Amino acid sequence: MARPVDSDAAAAFEPLRPGLTRVAYRMLGSVADAEDIIQDAFLRWLRTDRDSVREPAAFLRRTVTRLCLDQLKSARRRRETYIGPWLPEPVFDPEPVDDVTLPLMLALERLSPLERAAFLLHDVFGQDYDEIARTLDREATACRQLAARARRHVREARPRYQLDQEQGMALADAFFQASRQGDLTALGRLLADDVSVHSDGGGKRPAALRVIAGVNAVMDLFQRLLARHGPQASQRLLSGYINGLPGFVTQEPDGELQTTALDIENGRITAIYVMRNPDKLRHLH
Repeated sequence: MARPVDSDAAAAFEPLRPGLTRVAYRMLGSVADAEDIIQDAFLRWLRTDRDSVREPAAFLRRTVTRLCLDQLKSARRRRETYIGPWLPEPVFDPEPVDDVTLPLMLALERLSPLERAAFLLHDVFGQDYDEIARTLDREATACRQLAARARRHVREARPRYQLDQEQGMALADAFFQASRQGDLTALGRLLADDVSVHSDGGGKRPAALRVIAGVNAVMDLFQRLLARHGPQASQRLLSGYINGLPGFVTQEPDGELQTTALDIENGRITAIYVMRNPDKLRHLH
């Protein structure tokens, strides 16, 4: 007996779901929005004359990318009124699995939607420009120019060298211990001169309303936090990688989750990314 049509559609779609989700998440920076896009793509797949689709993977990548381009227009408007620094929703992995790190994702935010799509599809997901042209409804030469322009903008955000995994996790552990115990001397030894703190509370939890830049300003921030709250009794739940950077997931004294990701160069922490917005942490529960 032939399987129901919906079962056939799901059998073709499900093996492609992880890759499609990666495309959507890197386009949007939101786990929830990426999941919505994938569900919409699946519903469209159900309504498609699938016998006429020669390459389901390519067809669905085009569908997901186009849906993401539409979503980015409204997402940009929302971020214009966002309270404090905006960070992408954190994705936790026990091991480093991707070269699309958090700084690169932030750099992608400065690109136009088409530049972002061309760069990700070519440089990250390895598609050729002819396929990208079909996805973006542009000439291949125009897509090549979009990707090249994007590449110039994000060059500084790409990792300059491969961070040793053991060293990265050791620094993350040392940062956790020093920051939670209030050991400012030990903390200062971990930080680069140009270190910055990016904390995203989204107006839902206390967080700095601007990026704190420079070792003196960052140390002043930790001194003020220590004077106000004392050593923090936060519980470390997971250690690993947050959007490709060494970090950890904690439960804070207020009972809420928090993620901390550390950008590290030459053995020093150059950026600290703290996610406190509970709306962006729901998937980690």
